[in-house]
Amino acid sequence: MQERKTVLITGASQGIGAGLTNTFLERGYNVVATSRRVSQSDEIGPSDRLARVDGDIADATTAKSVAETAISRFGSIDALVNNAGIFFTKPFVDYTMEDYRRLTATNLEGFILLTQLAVRQMLSQKRGGSIVSITTSLVDHPIAGVDASVAMLTKGGIEALSKNIAMEYARQGIRLNTVAPGIVDTPMHKDSPKDVLNTFSPMHTASPACRRLLMRWCSSQRPRA
Repeated sequence: MQERKTVLITGASQGIGAGLTNTFLERGYNVVATSRRVSQSDEIGPSDRLARVDGDIADATTAKSVAETAISRFGSIDALVNNAGIFFTKPFVDYTMEDYRRLTATNLEGFILLTQLAVRQMLSQKRGGSIVSITTSLVDHPIAGVDASVAMLTKGGIEALSKNIAMEYARQGIRLNTVAPGIVDTPMHKDSPKDVLNTFSPMHTASPACRRLLMRWCSSQRPRA
């Protein structure tokens, strides 16, 4: 029987990240969940196959701690979901360099730091792996009135990086994919009027349906036994 597989999930304390964490646990994975305060999250159920690592994913020490926890406790890194991200809108001329640094630190530097560690471990294991990163449909389909140009620079960067890394390590069986949902009903939008959010969806709903679809896709990558 093949050993149980281990997945790393960033931004895991709430919303999509918490839903994915619970679903992977239900599917039989070991999970290392990380966010700034993931140890305080009550959206994640208890499990002896769950490790929580608090920290800012833009900090290299956090990424290192996540990878080391996975290896020391569960013995492998088989999958990674880069879900952590920040998002805020402003007219393009009002974005500051501090805004740019905040966005790139979490959305791009966090992606690079943990993905590098995951790929290195997957290469050493010699059995491939899967890396999925959450972007947004706004990268390719801007919406009039949603002024997110600099934020989309970082999310588009994740798509470009993922395509290139996928080509670089395809022969080693390491797969990279991005998932670009539209509006998802998560705590990120807790103060946003639902009737306004609904107008951004072709089906006129910002219900949790998209989150459920994403969880179903990710959890379909079952560990082989």
